[in-house]
Amino acid sequence: MIFTIMLTAAVLLLTILLALPLGRYMHRVYAGERFWATRLMSPVERGLYRVIGVSASEEMDWKRYAIALLIFNLIGGVFLYALLLAQGALPLNPLHFGGVPSASAFNIAVSFITNTNWQDYSGGSTMSYLSQMLGLTVQNFLSAATGITIVLPIIRALARHKTKNLGNFWVDMTRTVLYVLLPLSALFALILMEQGVVQTLTGVVRADLIAPFVSGGKTILHQMIHVGPVASQEAIMMLGNNGGGFFDMNDAHPFENPTGFTNFLEMVAMILIPSALVFMFGHMVKAKRTAWAIMIATLVLFVPLTVVSEHFELLGNPLLTHLGATQANMASLAGGGNLEGIEDRIGAGASALFGSIATATSTGAANSTYDSFMPLSGGINLFFMQMGETVFGGVGTGLATVLAFMIFAVFLGGLMVGRTPEFLGKKIESFEIKMASLAILIMPLLVLIGTAVAVSTTAGRAGALNPGAHGFSEILYAITSPANNNGSAFDGLSSDTTFYNLITGMAILFGRYWPYLPLLALAGALAGKKKIPAGAGTLTTHTPIFIGLLVGVILLVGALNFFPALALGPIADQLAPISTLTH
Repeated sequence: MIFTIMLTAAVLLLTILLALPLGRYMHRVYAGERFWATRLMSPVERGLYRVIGVSASEEMDWKRYAIALLIFNLIGGVFLYALLLAQGALPLNPLHFGGVPSASAFNIAVSFITNTNWQDYSGGSTMSYLSQMLGLTVQNFLSAATGITIVLPIIRALARHKTKNLGNFWVDMTRTVLYVLLPLSALFALILMEQGVVQTLTGVVRADLIAPFVSGGKTILHQMIHVGPVASQEAIMMLGNNGGGFFDMNDAHPFENPTGFTNFLEMVAMILIPSALVFMFGHMVKAKRTAWAIMIATLVLFVPLTVVSEHFELLGNPLLTHLGATQANMASLAGGGNLEGIEDRIGAGASALFGSIATATSTGAANSTYDSFMPLSGGINLFFMQMGETVFGGVGTGLATVLAFMIFAVFLGGLMVGRTPEFLGKKIESFEIKMASLAILIMPLLVLIGTAVAVSTTAGRAGALNPGAHGFSEILYAITSPANNNGSAFDGLSSDTTFYNLITGMAILFGRYWPYLPLLALAGALAGKKKIPAGAGTLTTHTPIFIGLLVGVILLVGALNFFPALALGPIADQLAPISTLTH
């Protein structure tokens, strides 16, 4: 356990050390400053503006910004959907895969344009190289950039006053991809390739078996192993909080995550940009102490829950302990704890940490089988998502949601002390609270209504492969994950059905756009307000009291909305072995 805690601390410390300069760099990019990066890339940037007919100096109000975002995502979704349907007749298909079925293609298209990357298919046996590269990897970049474009207008609204101008969507998209995502992904892909992540256009490679075996009366002497352009997809998959892996095993596959070092770096990559955006926010609104307050609140929520998850995974299965099986770490080469569905080269503790990071962000990647986690550890993964992308969260969308919660916390604090609520110099009135409340409450409604529909219908119940509380957890997870732009899953659910393709597809679309359109409207309202100088009655947003208030609001919204469902699912599932042993 001590080693796992040290690993957790190392991941968080390195992330913060890297996020500080990255946040400053991103601030300079979006402020349009001229420095070494723009001197290198500005010819490319200007050329792109000429091609798409955009003026970098022209700004948009929140409505034009939102319409541009929706149209861009719609075009990307239609293109990806058509590409998947037609992949059987297109090049770069060495294994000759046919077109993806229409229901699955719809689900895949909406999940990749929304940064969800919900996968109810096996990439290695479904997708051609063209679909993986031109379809999925391109959308990994564009969906991550879209997430950042959602938060930028909100930050500008807090930094500016008496204006309708919130930036230009096309400029923000271009700069995000060109200056942030492409350089980071190229560097990370090179590191992954050096560590053994494959990057090739060879369809399969032949591996001669060390120990041949007999199957069906025939001696098997070799195995054909599927490979492909993995490193390029893996890099943006982790940095962009996408999570859709090249292989069905995701990051449990040695071609995606071959070493302990890559496992460590991939965990850092998942929380790097969300953390950097927090520090970028501090620079843009000139409130660095408020940015640190956000980071501290995030760590206060993340660390205790993650340690609990790690503890239960390292403790192991109580039923096996009752039967006399030893689950402790007995030697340097033998990992201890719950090893069902866990890669031996990663271990139970590191898998629990990876799962916490993947669900606290919107990444949804997996280096183990989350369905095999101890129920409470799986429940913590669920709870991280159900807090609504407030703990690190997705690139851009996480910070946008935290800002909504901060506005709500300021409003509650103002009510408690009888003063007019203000947030960073902007007066918070009824319209702002309505928009923030919509952004916060839409996700719980989608999850709870969607789960109720799934457990109330034959088609929904048929997908769960386990009975009782665990089967309910599988269904709850299957609706929670897409509604939160996450994409991870409990593998015990058969989700590649018409019912789950449609219900998860709708949860993905509504969960992505419904919460963030009110936030853009909120940004428009805040931008038009004048800044008020801080006075004696102003609730400061960087004190321990406010951090505690923010954490409390997030926990209350998450706990009160979802505690009954969690009690019926993972909590009951965790208590079931204890009940069995006591009887």
